[in-house]
Amino acid sequence: MRARIIKIGNSQGIRIPKPLLDQTGITDDVELEVEKTQIIIRPIFSPRLGWDEAFRKMAQKGDDILIDGNDPISNSWDEEEWQWQ
Repeated sequence: MRARIIKIGNSQGIRIPKPLLDQTGITDDVELEVEKTQIIIRPIFSPRLGWDEAFRKMAQKGDDILIDGNDPISNSWDEEEWQWQ
C-alpha cells in the first residue's frame, strides 16, 4: 500500500488507513524505530495495563491483604527436617 507524505505544521507525516490500524491493534501512542532505510511503527506494549482496575476490584472485595512471613501459613517444609541432596 502506498501513502503520501503530508505537511503537518513544521513536521511531516502520513495518514494511516483505519483498516491497517484495526488490523494491527494500534489505537493510541506508537513506538517508532528506524531499521536501515525503514521506519517501523509498533503499538506500545503496556504490561501493567489494567492493573489499576484490578487492584481497585481487589480492594473492594477485601482481597488486598499483605501476606508476609508472620502469617500462620505452614506446609510440610515447615514441619519436617530436610537436607539438600
